[in-house]
Parts: sequence; C-alpha cells; structure tokens
Amino acid sequence: MHLNMVGIDYRTAPVATREKVSIRPEKLGDALSDLSRFVPHGVILSTCNRTEIYWTGDSPSSEPVNDFFLSFFRVAPDDLRQCIIAATDEKVVSHLFRTAAGLDSLIVGEYEVLGQVGRALDSAEQAGMVDLHLRQLFQWAIRTGRRVREETFISRNAISVSSVAVELAAGTIGGLEDCKVLVIGAGEAGRLVAKTARDRGAAKIAVTSRTKERAQKLAEELGGEPFCMEKLAGEMTSANIVIACADAPHWVLTANQVSDVMERRPGQPLVIIDIAVPRNVDPRVAQIPNVFLYNIDELATVAEENRQQRAGEMEKTEKIVAFETERFMAWWRTVGYRPVLSALMGRAEAIRSAHLDRTLRKLRPLSDEEKERLESMTRAIVNKILHDPLEWLKANGNGRGDNLAVVREMFRLPGDDAK
Repeated sequence: MHLNMVGIDYRTAPVATREKVSIRPEKLGDALSDLSRFVPHGVILSTCNRTEIYWTGDSPSSEPVNDFFLSFFRVAPDDLRQCIIAATDEKVVSHLFRTAAGLDSLIVGEYEVLGQVGRALDSAEQAGMVDLHLRQLFQWAIRTGRRVREETFISRNAISVSSVAVELAAGTIGGLEDCKVLVIGAGEAGRLVAKTARDRGAAKIAVTSRTKERAQKLAEELGGEPFCMEKLAGEMTSANIVIACADAPHWVLTANQVSDVMERRPGQPLVIIDIAVPRNVDPRVAQIPNVFLYNIDELATVAEENRQQRAGEMEKTEKIVAFETERFMAWWRTVGYRPVLSALMGRAEAIRSAHLDRTLRKLRPLSDEEKERLESMTRAIVNKILHDPLEWLKANGNGRGDNLAVVREMFRLPGDDAK
C-alpha cells in the first residue's frame, strides 16, 4: 500500500493555471464522485494556493489521478505537465504536515489552511472516499498543525492573504484615512478584508455579495455599508480601493465595466486587488489607464517579508513536522502487516486451544497446576514455531501486498481491507 499525492500550488503554477483546477465548495462532491472512477479512496484539498489529490493504492504511479485532472478539469496535458507536483509515502506525509502547519502557504503561519485540511477530510468522508490510511494521515496532520500553533509563535499576530491585500492597497494609494474601500464578497476572506481595512483606519467601507443578507450582516458587524451587486458600478465611481474576494465562477468585474467607471471619474486612480481563485476580475482591466490591478500572486513582496520575520519560528516548526512525520511513518510501517500478524497468531491460538481441550478430555482429571503446565508448554511450542515467520513478516510485510497475500493464502487467513 502506498500514499500518493499529485497537485499544483502557487510555487509551480500561476493563478491563471490554478484557477482552471480550483474547485468551489459546492462542486467538491461532484469532483470526489468523479475521482472515485479513477481511485477507490482519495481526498481533494483545494484552496487559493493549491489543488491537491491524496489517495492510497498498491502502486506509487500518479497516472490514475493525472487522468482525473485531464478529465474533470479539461486542462491541456502540456499545461498540466509543466506545473504538476507528485509525491509518494513519506514525502506525502511531510508535505501535508507542512501544509497543515502553515509552512507551505503563501503567507507563512496562516490559520485558514488548518480548517481547509479538516474540511477536505470531512467532504471525502461524506463521499465515502476515505480509508483507514487517509483518515489517519489527515487527522495526524490536523493534530500536527494544532501542536505547531500551540508550541511556536509562527501564527502569532498572523497575517492572511486578506490582510496582505489591504497592506498592498494602502501602500499603493498612500494610506487609508481618506479612502473608500469596496469589498466584493462577504465570506471569510471578505470579513477579514473588511476588518483589516477598518482597523487600518479606512474612512468608509462598503460591502456587497451575491447574498444580500450576508453583505448586510458583515457591514453591520464592522460598521460599514451594504449595497447590492446591481449598484456596484455606481459605488466604484466614488471608491479608491476595490478588493474582490467573491466565490464566483465568472468575472465579477469585466474590462468594459471598469472602463465605463473610469470614464465617470477622470484623473482619479483606482486600486483593484483580486485575491479570489478563480479570479473575480478580467485581467484586461490592468490595461485601463489609472487602474492598478493586482492578483493574489502579486502579494509576494509582503509575503516574503512575513516569511523573513518568522524565520526562527519556521525552524522550530520544521522540527515538529519532522518529528511527527517520523511518528506517523513508524505507525505506517506496522499498519500493513498488523492484520495478517494478528490473524496468524489468532489461527495458531485457536488450533492450540482446540487440540489441548481434546487432549485434556481424554486424560485423567488433572490438577490446576498440571493444566497450567500443559497450557504453558503448548503456548511455548506455538510461539517457538511462529517466531521466525512473524519476524520475517515484520521485516518484509510493510507495503508488500504480494508478501502479505502469500502469507494469507499459505495459512488460509481471512482478508482485512483496513477500512
């Protein structure tokens, strides 16, 4: 049995590629259902930074899930080949543990990824796509992420993609004190954006969402003003900064829309920051005069400063991840042969016990001491006979399905799929 992972992330693929394989929450069930045609057990982790598939199988080959990528997302093979990453076994464990710990995020130490790992496991559980190995892997990753945040300061005063977006906007426009900030999207990212803008002293915050009630609730919570999407163009006419973070399958702002807005505000610059994946803003907006458009990949400068500030905590976190990875691998090295070992010992004990009972019934009544001596002698004989086969199984059983199958067939042991 092997643990496998393939995927793309912000280091191997630009946002233009990542958005092609991004899976919106309401589509995750469909994706898992389609994945089941390629592998029996799998988990999909899809965030703004990454889309990764974890699965178990007898082979370390990534071909089945590569086929899933091509089929489900309809991406060109050449596009996928240039940015795909793959790992097996211990490298999979280390990668996921680093991800849950916040080490592999664009913003080091971010909190959001730990919840995303948990939701990925929950969704796969609901789809019936999780076996013992994946469940243990993801639960262990979540515990590792929590331990990191309890024992290090990697997430102290943690920033997020949302807060970095506000920092970038403030730096571009020269402060927020006299600015009107529009937030498109009232989900968790939108809430963080609006809160950060308020804390940074934005003069006015306006919030919109496809769901009117969510926009109104967020605006009330943060002292902003809600507005409906139909009035977006009018609100943009008087805005200084627009931060787009809506969960939408299409452009929320097109080049024509923004061009029309800019004609109504001649000479006034507009900063637009798109942190959504898939993107909310047509990239051609960047060509419009006086518009400064940034996407999530262009937050790298602030992200790198954050990484340097947390260098000491990253080192502590790496040690925790390495320790927990080794602990998991120690469990992994035994999990393959444990059912066979248990079944072999159980079969031997059943045979020993049955024959001893038949023998005792044919003998004169024995004292408790005499019975105990016979029990000890027969157990010792069985243990002696099984010692070498059990040691061989421990040395050769891990990850070797063929060896385990031979032992099961040789001793006529029942199967165990370790669900």
